[in-house]
Amino acid sequence: MFLRLSRPHHHDTINILTVCYFKSIMENKTASNYNDLPLKAPKLKGILLILFLVLLDQGTKYLAIRYLRGSSGISLIDNVLNLRYLENRGMAFGLLQNKILFLVLTCIVFFVAIIYLFIKAPATVYYRPLLYTAAIVFAGAMGNFIDRVFRGYVVDFIYFSLIDFPTFNVADIYVTCGITVMVFLMFFRYKEENDFDFLKPGNRSAR
Repeated sequence: MFLRLSRPHHHDTINILTVCYFKSIMENKTASNYNDLPLKAPKLKGILLILFLVLLDQGTKYLAIRYLRGSSGISLIDNVLNLRYLENRGMAFGLLQNKILFLVLTCIVFFVAIIYLFIKAPATVYYRPLLYTAAIVFAGAMGNFIDRVFRGYVVDFIYFSLIDFPTFNVADIYVTCGITVMVFLMFFRYKEENDFDFLKPGNRSAR
C-alpha cells in the first residue's frame, strides 16, 4: 500500500511568497531604523578621541626626542624596522621641505573642512564610521600641526629600512589610515546620491 503525497495548493504557494515578501520588508525597515538611531554625545566622544590620539602622538615624539636624538637609533627588527630621530620640515614622509607657512595654512584649511564635516554630519548610526574616521584624521593633522607651530619641524622616528620608506611618526599613521578608510567608506558605504546632501548650505541631514 503506497502513501499518496498531496501536492501543495496554489493558494498555499501564494501565502508563502506573501509571508516572505513582508518579512523582507520588515527586515529592511529594521535595518533602516537602526541606521537612523541617534548617537549619544558623538561630538564629545569625537573630541575625547582626538585628545587621546594627540596625546599619544605627542608622547611618542617626546620619547623620541629624549631617547633617540643624538643617537644612532634603535633596531627593532634587523634590516626591517628601526627607530631613528629625524626633524622633518615638510609634510608627511618628508614632502615639501621648508614650506612652513604654506603647510600651516594648508593645515588650517584642512581643520576647517573637517570641523565643518563634523558639525554638519547627522549624529546617527549610519554616519558613525565617517564621524570617528574624520576625528582620527583630524588628530593626525593636529599632532603634526603642534610640532610645526611650537618646534618649527615635525619629529619623525619610525623607519622601515627593508623598503627604505621615508621616516614617519604616529600622527602620519592616523592621517594615512584615516584617509584610506574614508575613501573606502565613500566607495562602499556612502554610495547613495543624497548621502552627502548634509554638506550643502541649508541642509542638516541627508537621511
